[in-house]
Formats: sequence, C-alpha cells, structure tokens
Amino acid sequence: MPLIPEEPQIHESAQGPRATPASGRTAPTPRPVPGPRPAASRPGRPGPQRPAPPVQRSPRDVAPAKPGPSGPAATAAPAATPQIQLIPASAEGALDAADEAVDLLLDSGRAPSDVLVITTGAQHPWAEHELSFGEAAYWAQHDAGDDVFYTDAAVASRAASRPVVVVAVNGGPASAAASALPLAHARAGALLIVCGDPQQINTVLGSGV
Repeated sequence: MPLIPEEPQIHESAQGPRATPASGRTAPTPRPVPGPRPAASRPGRPGPQRPAPPVQRSPRDVAPAKPGPSGPAATAAPAATPQIQLIPASAEGALDAADEAVDLLLDSGRAPSDVLVITTGAQHPWAEHELSFGEAAYWAQHDAGDDVFYTDAAVASRAASRPVVVVAVNGGPASAAASALPLAHARAGALLIVCGDPQQINTVLGSGV
C-alpha cells in the first residue's frame, strides 16, 4: 500500500495504534503520550452506581443460559497492527533521519527502552562501538532492555519486539531492506518509522507487509 511521505515529526495516537490510511490520504501524525489512565482515575468520572435490588422471577420466567464459546479462540484478542510512518531520506541521510526520529520520540516522552533501531547498510556508530567489546556484551545490553538498541538487518531477527521500531534504509543490498522491513513490521508493537527512499520502501511494504 503506497504511503505518503511525511515530515520527520514523530507522534503516536493516544488511543493506541491505527492502521495506515488508504492511498491518497496523509497518515495522521501519531503523538507519543503515556498510556491511558484507568477509567476509575479519570477526572469527572462518576463513581460506581449501587446495583438495583434483584427482581424476583418465577422459574418459567428465567430463560436457560446458552453455552458460550470456550477454549483459546474465545479469549484471543486480535493482534495489534503498528502504524507506519515514512520519512523520506537518501541512503546517505537515512541514518541521520533515524537519529532525529529517535530524538523526537524521546523528547515526546517515549522511554529509551521502547525503541529499536535497525539499519540495512552500515552499522549505527553506537552498535559499532558496543560490538568492539564483543557480541556477548552487545547482546547483554539488548537483554537488559533499558535503552535504545541499535542493530542491523543481518541480525535483527535476534532482537525482541518493542513498541517502536525505526528502520534506516541506509544502503546495503536490496535484499537487506526486503527482509528488514517485514521483520521490523512484525517487531513493532505500536509504531514503525521507516527512513529512506519512498519508492523503494513503498515497493517493499506494498508487497511484503
């Protein structure tokens, strides 16, 4: 499904993820905000009402209860679909666009642990630095889950899902983007942000997501 390029303003809907709008309309800019408060804590919400006294009925007035569905199918909730936002950028500028997207997310209130960044070409400098201490230490930081984590398409399948996934299509073989974008879509819980060439991204997303 073609996406309309947007300015790099990263937001998220307060009511949770929404599907990408139909072709020809600009996706609403999501605004990352803390999750909704429990209903009982919302200002102005009336307190619980006292239940009415039970009505006495004769046995023939009470219809037999129909058995409801049981098993996993009865309780399974529909899978959430992440909202997709496209930030146009060249291969050379995709990494900078991704960094700016992460900064905007954090400034808007997103926790660093909510964000996963995937590159299709050169590693992000943070990942290069951390990998210099060895893969064990690098993946230990991923497992700790307390900061933004940067990885590349070749090993992104090892990364766990996070609420927000940012993909920088910063070069690499065409197969890297073709595999990274569907993977990122599957890993993103609420928002998928893709920085790169719109034509290439639309081609991959339209056929693989």
